Amino acid sequence: MPAPAPGSAQTPVNPRSRVLIASLIGTTIEFYDFYIYATAAVLVFPQLFFPNSDPTTALLSSFAVFGAAMVARPIGAVFFGHLGDRLGRKKTLVVSLLTMGIATFLIGVLPTYAQAGWIATALLVLMRLAQGFALGGEWSGAALVATENAPRGKRALYGTFPQLGAPLGFIIGNGLFLIIGALLPSAAGADPTQPSDAFTSWGWRIPFLFSAVMVAIGLWVRSRLVESAVFTKTQETGKVRKLPLATVVQGHWKQLILGTFIMLATYVLFYLMTTFSLSYGRTAEDADVPGLGYSYTTFVLMMIFGVLFFAVFTLVSGPLADKYGRRTTLIWITTAIVVFGLVWVPLIGLGTLGVVLWLVLGFTLMGMTFGPMGALLPELFPTSVRYTGSGISYNVSSILGAAVAPFIAVALWEAGDGSPWLVGVYLSAMAVLTLIALLLGKETKDVSLDEGEAASADEGAPAAAVTTTAP
Repeated sequence: MPAPAPGSAQTPVNPRSRVLIASLIGTTIEFYDFYIYATAAVLVFPQLFFPNSDPTTALLSSFAVFGAAMVARPIGAVFFGHLGDRLGRKKTLVVSLLTMGIATFLIGVLPTYAQAGWIATALLVLMRLAQGFALGGEWSGAALVATENAPRGKRALYGTFPQLGAPLGFIIGNGLFLIIGALLPSAAGADPTQPSDAFTSWGWRIPFLFSAVMVAIGLWVRSRLVESAVFTKTQETGKVRKLPLATVVQGHWKQLILGTFIMLATYVLFYLMTTFSLSYGRTAEDADVPGLGYSYTTFVLMMIFGVLFFAVFTLVSGPLADKYGRRTTLIWITTAIVVFGLVWVPLIGLGTLGVVLWLVLGFTLMGMTFGPMGALLPELFPTSVRYTGSGISYNVSSILGAAVAPFIAVALWEAGDGSPWLVGVYLSAMAVLTLIALLLGKETKDVSLDEGEAASADEGAPAAAVTTTAP
C-alpha cells in the first residue's frame, strides 16, 4: 500500500517559504562570518597578530591563517556529511551553524599578539580552523534542504537560494565594517588606505560579536524544519549507509573528482574578487608592490556595488540552468571566466570606471557560475551519500582554489612588479581545468533525487521522474 504523498496530513512537509528562508539564512550567516574574517585578515590582523613581520610577510601570514580554514573544510564535510546522511539534514545543519557561531564570537574576544604573544596567534588559528570545519558541513546541508524540497523542474532555481547567502553575507559583513569605520574616523592626516586607531584597537571586534545575534535567528528558523521526503524515504526503506564516506569513495569516486574540479574556477574567482581585490585596491600606488591606492571606504563601496550583480545573477543563473541544463550553462560561463582573466589588466588600466567594470564583470560571472552549483553537486550523488559526496567535492575544491588563491595571487602580484596580469592568467588557467571537467561530465538536469535513481545517472542512463510515494 503506498505511503501518503507529501503534503497530506500524515506527512509533514516544509512550506516553500520555509525551505527558501532556511537554506538562505544559514549560508548568509556562514558567509557573513567568513567574510568578516577575510576583511579583518586584510585590514587589521597582520598588525594585530603578526606584528614582527614586514607588511607583505604579515599579510601573507594572515592569508595563510585564512587558508587554513579551507584545509579544515573537507574534514568538516566528512564529519557533518556522516551525520547528515545518517541522522538527517535538519539536526546536522543546526550543529554546523552553532559551531560556526561560537568560533566567530570567540574571535571577537581574542587577545592580540601584544597582549598574549604567540598564544593569541595560535588561538586565532584554532578559531579559524573551527570556522572552516563548520562551513564544511553547512553548504551541502543547505543545498540539500533547498534541492530535495524543490518542485519538479525548479531544482536549480531553489538551489540558488543557499548560494545567495554568499553575496548577502558579503554585503552585511562589509556594510557593518563600513558603518563602524565611519563612526570611528581616522585622525587628521592619517593614511586613508588604513583603518583608524580606534578601529584597530577594538572596533574590528564588533562584527564578530554581532554574529551571535544572527546565529540565534538562524537556529530558530532551522529548528522549524522537517526532514525532506526524499531523505525520509531513504530511512524508511533501509538505505541509510553505515559508513557514507566509504560508500562514496568506493562507488562514486569519479563524481567526487569531477565535482571538485567543476567548483575550482568558482572558488578561485570568488576569493580573488573578494580577499585579493581588497588588498590590491587599497595598497598605495607608491608602495613596494603598488596597488590602486583607493581608501578603504571607497573601494569597499565599489565592491559592494559589484556584489549586487553577484546577487542578481546568482538568481538569474537558476532558471537558465533549469531550462538549458547545468552543464551547458556552466560551459559558457566558464569560457567567459577564461576570457575575463585575460582582459583583467586592460580593464583596470581604464581608471576608476575600468575598476568598477572589472568588479561588476567579475562578480556577475561569480553569480552565474556559483548559482547552478547548488543543484549540480547534489545531483551527482544518490540520497544515502549526497550530503557526504557533495560536501567533499565542494570543500576539497576549496583547498585547491580558495585556500591557495589569495596566497598565490599576492606572490604573482609581486612577480608582476605591481601589475596583476599574472593573477588574471592564473584565474584563466584554473577556469580551463574546470572547463575540462565540465566537458568530461554529463548533464544532471533530469536526474531524480530519489535513492537509487541518481546512481543510474552515473552511467548516463536516463533518470526517472521524481517519485513521491514509497513502494
